[in-house]
Amino acid sequence: MKHPLPVNPEHIAILRLSALGDVCNLVPTVRALQRQWPQARITWIIGKGEYSLLTGLTGVEFVVYDKSTGLAGMRALWRQLADTRFDVLLHMQQAIRASILSLGLKANVRIGYDKARAKDAQHWFTQRQLTPRPRAHVLESFMDFARLLGVEDDSLAWDMPVPQSAYEEAQLLSGDAPYLVINPCSNVRLRNFRNWSAEGYASVIEHAWTQHGLKSVLTGGGNTQERTMGEQIQQLCRPESVINAIGGTSLKGVMALIDRARAVVAPDTGPIHMANALQTPALGLYATTNPQRAAPYLWREFAVNAYPEAVRTYLHKSVDDISWGQRVRHPDAMSLIRTEQVITQLDALLEHTTHEPFAARSPQ
Repeated sequence: MKHPLPVNPEHIAILRLSALGDVCNLVPTVRALQRQWPQARITWIIGKGEYSLLTGLTGVEFVVYDKSTGLAGMRALWRQLADTRFDVLLHMQQAIRASILSLGLKANVRIGYDKARAKDAQHWFTQRQLTPRPRAHVLESFMDFARLLGVEDDSLAWDMPVPQSAYEEAQLLSGDAPYLVINPCSNVRLRNFRNWSAEGYASVIEHAWTQHGLKSVLTGGGNTQERTMGEQIQQLCRPESVINAIGGTSLKGVMALIDRARAVVAPDTGPIHMANALQTPALGLYATTNPQRAAPYLWREFAVNAYPEAVRTYLHKSVDDISWGQRVRHPDAMSLIRTEQVITQLDALLEHTTHEPFAARSPQ
């Protein structure tokens, strides 16, 4: 017998700890839940860095779990929520750590992914599973949780919080001229080969400057890989065409830069999905991950897609012969993306979109 789902949930828990791009893709599901049940409490159990991105999101209570604290941090979170019982727990993190964390939470029913989409045996930790949806985009998979609960209006809305101080930070960096944001690096993780070349980015920057009058602002964290990449790109560009802000902004400051940008160019990493959430034109670069599953949702048609070629070259298969979420873990895969492809798609994106004057992008 299936566990019954709440008809009018009073308290909804969301368990999604990471990552930056994924939590951006999850926000429309939160908004859909809020529209359906405006009086319901929503508690989101979230990672530390992800909380710094979403802090201020209206109508959501955040409980922060820092994964570096391990089991001790889990126990502290369980104690914090010991007197809380949720009508429903939406288990949206496909990782064994998150599933173990879920065991210490009290909920009348736990919803997880269907077996085909579940990883790390997540379906063992839930009582109800999503209706199967083969080949779904990440954003759609999140929205399926709301649909299973009975949400009728699944239209997309974000309303991401960006404080005035962040816009002031962005203004100091970018000035008043129109610009692109280029976030060249993805997270440093084992066998996470998502980064394109410094030479490729430099060619795109030159094109944006000479053909469109757009400076490029480089963004990213402060780790050695990102700083080195930024320096390499900068050395290949004329000084007036690029501003290197890598390691020099807060996360909210990056959001403000993205919100005021003419467009964003990046591989499959948080800022490309931040752009999507802010409805800033987004050009994603994809070879190691499938853009049909993970490209910025509103701008999927503009993504540079070398994934089928990477699958053929390094897995010796076609896209139809591999699992939907399979990655191409080869260090040379992103080299299949050609500069002329990126420039062509950038030109198409800029022609397709119009942009408000900068002043209109800041809150009044």
